[in-house]
Amino acid sequence: MNWLAVRAIYRFEMSRFWRTAMQSILAPVISTSLYFVVFGAAIGSRVTAVDGVPYGLFIVPGLMMLALLTQSIANASFGIYFPRFAGTIYEILSAPISPVEVVIGYVGAAASKSILIGLIILATASLFVPLRIDHPVWMLAILVLTAVTFSLFGFVIGLWADGFEKLQLVPLLIVTPLTFLGGSFYAIDMLPPFWRALSLANPVVYLISAFRWAFFGTADVAIGVSLAMTGLFLAVCLGLVTYIFRTGYRLKN
Repeated sequence: MNWLAVRAIYRFEMSRFWRTAMQSILAPVISTSLYFVVFGAAIGSRVTAVDGVPYGLFIVPGLMMLALLTQSIANASFGIYFPRFAGTIYEILSAPISPVEVVIGYVGAAASKSILIGLIILATASLFVPLRIDHPVWMLAILVLTAVTFSLFGFVIGLWADGFEKLQLVPLLIVTPLTFLGGSFYAIDMLPPFWRALSLANPVVYLISAFRWAFFGTADVAIGVSLAMTGLFLAVCLGLVTYIFRTGYRLKN
């Protein structure tokens, strides 16, 4: 394993994050604050508690997951697409770096950024509600697992896209709606039976359910099922990345 190459890719990607620190850090803080003003104050005054948890506190895992999914995909997809767009991907392809090392460098950096943003959102939430985390180790484990999984998914999108428009296509039209409809701001049990059954076809439901269990010890879906679904999605993303590097699919423009 060429850890020097992995470190070089990782440091380059992280330096880009710190160069835009105000945009990367301030934006999620402001958006989280707005969510708390709208959902926590306006709606929370009418919905006192969900599953015994105050509504303002109940939405914290959903807010973190919403930011985590979108940021993981955005960071990873842009990180690998821009070298293809600028033509510098040839430097990576001609270097003595294996595909595994390339993936570890880019996905590791994207996941690190997303985890950092998730923790910043958690710190911001603590200013609005008294935090409660029943299973902190599981919370961190699910946070890391989700960040890595969707960073891999974003890496695939960055290799699939042939324009900047396509980088936004999947996050805006698929991932964000699925996150909002996946129980970010409500419990699945609050839905009528038909819509609850339909919601179970949404993979994001299992991610949010597992994350909320780590916070409050309650979940819409059994924690074992949620972790199994997350592992399945991780396996699918790894399979897609493997296929891309074996076939050379769109590694170059």
